[in-house]
Amino acid sequence: MDIRSIHTPVMKDRTLELLAPALGAEGAVVIDATLGMGGHSEAILERFPTVRVIGLDRDVEALALARERLERFASRIHLVHCVYDEIAVSWHATGWPAPQGILFDLGVSSLHLDEKERGFAYAQDAPLDMRMDTSDDTTAADILAEYDEARLRRIFETYGEEKLSARYARAIVAERRERPIVRSGHLVAILQSATPAALSNAGHPAKRVFQALRIEVNAELEVLERAIPRAIDILGLNGRIVVMSYQSLEDKIVKAALARRCETQAPADLPVVPEHLLPQMRLVTRGAEKADDAERARNPRSIPVRLRAAERIRDAA
Repeated sequence: MDIRSIHTPVMKDRTLELLAPALGAEGAVVIDATLGMGGHSEAILERFPTVRVIGLDRDVEALALARERLERFASRIHLVHCVYDEIAVSWHATGWPAPQGILFDLGVSSLHLDEKERGFAYAQDAPLDMRMDTSDDTTAADILAEYDEARLRRIFETYGEEKLSARYARAIVAERRERPIVRSGHLVAILQSATPAALSNAGHPAKRVFQALRIEVNAELEVLERAIPRAIDILGLNGRIVVMSYQSLEDKIVKAALARRCETQAPADLPVVPEHLLPQMRLVTRGAEKADDAERARNPRSIPVRLRAAERIRDAA
């Protein structure tokens, strides 16, 4: 497998540009919290000859592919099989200095979308798996079989922002009484059948439901809510964090977490603000940046990305 031909890192140049001011010191440490197939880490290691990278991923297959891709940098990498809310524990275990760069490239990876049998893509019939870590117990098929109608409706509404969540949940419960729903093609057929004719041209009916199932299977938003504050806590002084989100629910969590650390924690009427209540971070980007037209044309997976970055300006102590 030619990894580079199937995986083009999103907004690679902009990511390097944002991290560069923090990576001048000899042996600076970067944590790639969503290693995937190693595209961003490869670019960082090539651009900064003394930088060391800690790469985290919950997918053992992705880790194996990334290890192969980064083999020539073996002395400067430390790869860890974990979910990225374990970022602090993983860093502490290395004994390396505080990271000067932390990168999150969220969402589903190229590997998950392109490998049919993982069941992430609604356009291809496959087992309804959707586990990023195949050692986890719960699959999308398990959720469809076990959740009651109200719970299905709630995850479709909350994680998929699906307006037809009640109709789809009802159709799924009715269908599973007849036979198990274990393949993506079967689920797509159920959703298409339950979609009113007037809305048949309003985008693929499975898109938001598949997103919601994937988020639920992998507890993505719960993990993210823990991970961003933990990442900021371990970031070194003048270090930078860059986060790329691919849907509004992720971006909302990231935006709020960064904003909290960029504000003073003192009451508005306090005449003198103690140092420990001053902002810890400053925003480096103005709002959420998007990929430019050239990148979108070159790499369609960059189209939904929202990138935010911030720099630590005060020690955590």
